[in-house]
Amino acid sequence: SSVDQLSPCAPAALLVVNVMPFVDFSHIAREWRCKFSADSDNASLMAAQAKLEEILADVSSIEGVVSVQRVVCGGCLDFKVVTKLTKKAFEDWEKASFAPEGDFLSALKAIPGISNIETQTYTLEDVKLNKKDIKKAQEKKDKDQAEKPQDEKPAEDPAKKLKKVIKEGGKRGVEIEGAADMGGLQFFCTSVDEPEGDVALLVESVKAMNAKSDPADEERKGGSGHIGKMVFSAGTSQLAIVAYVPEEKQGELVCEEWLAKVVGVHAGGKVLKAGKDYSTGCIPTDADKGVFPLKIREGLILEANNFLRGKGLFPEDNGDSDDDMVFGDDDFPSA
Repeated sequence: SSVDQLSPCAPAALLVVNVMPFVDFSHIAREWRCKFSADSDNASLMAAQAKLEEILADVSSIEGVVSVQRVVCGGCLDFKVVTKLTKKAFEDWEKASFAPEGDFLSALKAIPGISNIETQTYTLEDVKLNKKDIKKAQEKKDKDQAEKPQDEKPAEDPAKKLKKVIKEGGKRGVEIEGAADMGGLQFFCTSVDEPEGDVALLVESVKAMNAKSDPADEERKGGSGHIGKMVFSAGTSQLAIVAYVPEEKQGELVCEEWLAKVVGVHAGGKVLKAGKDYSTGCIPTDADKGVFPLKIREGLILEANNFLRGKGLFPEDNGDSDDDMVFGDDDFPSA
């Protein structure tokens, strides 16, 4: 940018600040900046510093100047001069065209290796707290912390949470494969804990169940991708549900239809995403209607099994117990 193209941004900058009442300020700064070249042992930087020294006394003696700071960045090759004044003094300096700004910027323009000459205006306040205010802030923080509900859990690291979800899903996949093969089942319904009602995490859990087992692994994981399944996860705000139908069984069962039947049992239940292989849904908590994720979960597993029975895809109930084919967390002690 040439000096002639530089346009003071003070009016626009201060207009923005003045319409934001939460920004309290009493000082304004004017910044002059440029890029220097590292060629010839930073010769352009040394020349810019020399020009600054020539006008430093003039700048420092401007009425109302609080500080004059120089900023140099060797990484991005920035050279900056920031002059901070009281608000009233800045307004007077602006009327004087920020002298000696024009001469200084013209001098910078003439230095070989100097480029991107710009100016900027902004508020600049020292917001460091004194010892008394630090104590007040700490007391307020301690008070707010003490008033927080004791059962409120701190947010868990997403990466660690996902790792737990996948680990639980991988183990459950092995258990499903064994239980289904032993009972001659093509489809299986169960629940998991770690997703805590989060649909996206429940999808990752089911994918971990379906992952191919690697014989080289010290501990087997997954291996139930050939078995259709509906998996439930209870959270405080909702019951998350994922239905999965492997490709070879999609001619016998429509994944979305299966899920829609289950989520439709309770008002507010809905299919979130329909797919031939994976479909997701949820049923929100409704205290007024007695709909709580943990309370309704086992009944919905039975509902899912009954839908399969109607299509001849699940063994008929022998009448001994309705719970024989309901598999929840208690049925997998290693999970």
